[in-house]
Amino acid sequence: MSPSFSWWTEEPHRGTPVVVKMENPNNWSMHELETTSDDDILISNNFSETKNHRNKNAKQLTWVLLLKAHKAAGCLASIASALFTISSAVRHRISSGFEIYAYVYTLMRPLGVNGVFDLFYSNWISIRVDYLAPALQFLANACVVLFIVQSVDRFVLSLGCFWIKFRNIKPVLSDGGDDLESGNGGGYFPMVLVQIPMCNEKEVYQQSIAAVCNLDWPKSNILIQVLDDSDDPTTQLLIKEEVHKWQEEGANILYRHRVIREGYKAGNLKSAMNCSYVKEYEFVAIFDADFQPSPEFLKKTVPHFKGNEELGLVQARWSFVNKDENLLTRLQHINLAFHFEVEQQVNGTFLNFFGFNGTAGVWRIKALEESGGWLERTTVEDMDIAVRAHLHGWKFIFLNDVECQCELPESYEAYRKQQHRWHSGPMHLFRLCLPDIIRSKISIWKKFNIIFLFFLLRKLILPFYSFTLFCIILPMTMFVPEATLPTWVVCYIPATMSFLNILPAPKSFPFIVPYLLFENTMSVTKFNAMISGLFQLGSAYEWVVTKKSGRSSESDLISLIEKEPVPQRGNSMPDLDEVGKETKTKVSKSTKHNRIYTKELALAFLLLTASARSLLSAQGMHFYFLLFQGVSFLLVGLDLIGEQVG
Repeated sequence: MSPSFSWWTEEPHRGTPVVVKMENPNNWSMHELETTSDDDILISNNFSETKNHRNKNAKQLTWVLLLKAHKAAGCLASIASALFTISSAVRHRISSGFEIYAYVYTLMRPLGVNGVFDLFYSNWISIRVDYLAPALQFLANACVVLFIVQSVDRFVLSLGCFWIKFRNIKPVLSDGGDDLESGNGGGYFPMVLVQIPMCNEKEVYQQSIAAVCNLDWPKSNILIQVLDDSDDPTTQLLIKEEVHKWQEEGANILYRHRVIREGYKAGNLKSAMNCSYVKEYEFVAIFDADFQPSPEFLKKTVPHFKGNEELGLVQARWSFVNKDENLLTRLQHINLAFHFEVEQQVNGTFLNFFGFNGTAGVWRIKALEESGGWLERTTVEDMDIAVRAHLHGWKFIFLNDVECQCELPESYEAYRKQQHRWHSGPMHLFRLCLPDIIRSKISIWKKFNIIFLFFLLRKLILPFYSFTLFCIILPMTMFVPEATLPTWVVCYIPATMSFLNILPAPKSFPFIVPYLLFENTMSVTKFNAMISGLFQLGSAYEWVVTKKSGRSSESDLISLIEKEPVPQRGNSMPDLDEVGKETKTKVSKSTKHNRIYTKELALAFLLLTASARSLLSAQGMHFYFLLFQGVSFLLVGLDLIGEQVG
């Protein structure tokens, strides 16, 4: 026998021998041999016999493989069916904590760790039922009560606005005579001081100075102060040159720059009011750097002071040149439209008191002086002087039909900083002026209004319950099912309040859902600001100038071109088209990038996880609210709303 043949015959057996019996391809059977011995296989010494035997074994092996493949296919089908069954069972069982425990307990039994899991889960259930759920439910009930109280306040304000429109109630002149719609001012032209405080706002200084210098008022009875707090030498030079150009054209305008910049805007205004020549003036009108009053502004506001010695402030409404610029500006417009047309108008009509908006208003200088003047103790100097003037008995008038155009922040970063100041300052002010309010001689009703309604309900309770109820409690109830929130709290009341808020801006109705979600998203910033102001934390006295883009409306440009109160200034007249081109060039050259806001992203993760848990629990309304709110937080956290910061 050749060596190769010996190797074949001496090969030891491996595996289990089988015998396959076949009558036809569809009728076959297989038998496994229990033992393995040399007698089981016959090996011929003849090469041809061995070859036939090997061919026979190859055919048997083919059928064996086919049989194994058939068994494997059947096994895979069984496994797939079992997995499908298990997945269906898991989806239904996961909605119940006890069923989860039973299911996991069954799976973990063979591993011998059922005791540890049983101890852990029983302790978790005990803690959840005895401690977490009662505390969470108590906090939820408290927030629901606050939510209802604040909703009632919004509803009453809306009814008041409806009554004003239904009865066509408007502020009237004390003498009951002159028609201000004609724009003649009733022949009443007292001495008016106009102030434009600004700080490093080179995008808008030309527009604001040009608009104020075009106010239709006798030149001898008006003085314009440009109060520049800029620390950029280039910006200082540009503003100073602009003032000089208007001086050459006969405008009564002065440029002031403080050497020591303290107290932000309040310090700037206080410094300007200390000038000796201010004593010659009876009223002061204030416009921020991005505000563009119409030429008839003073003729429509100042005459209200005539014959009304108790009137200390006339506030005009804001309008916005860029309200349709992007989604962020549209949502801001909804909020501010409700603030002016409902809150300010109703409070001005029925209470003669509201918060001064810091700009687009005219003050009686005597009211400022008797109330203590501008104080540098907070970042909301406008609200501060309004509260102190109200405590001294001065009355306010809000003119809803007199508008002054300005800009809305177009980036989320700028809007976020603005809102932080607007919500931190009031709480800081509340701490400072609460003793004065209590000791004041005003009526109990006025004290209640200013303490509870003006400060607590609209400045503290609103951001508190909005953040706590919809961003913390609602998602936590998905993981602590013993605490619950009814559907009417999650859906019906928020939808009703959003509907009321959007009524003053009817063209914004398509954005009612984004508005509701965005307001809840902004509650994080407002809540943080409220806490920092209330407890005087590090950011309570932080002032960041809101970034401007220098936009002008077409009507403003046309009015400035058509109106020629003085001969054309040639090159001294600001070319607003050229300014717009320069602004766009600067914007295009600056690198835009998205910021990351970790607080918003963390809440997005919590809300989206809670929405998944809500889906498994078949809580439809909660699921949709949590899902959309989580997506809203995600978009804001990734800075995907508004313009990006350069």
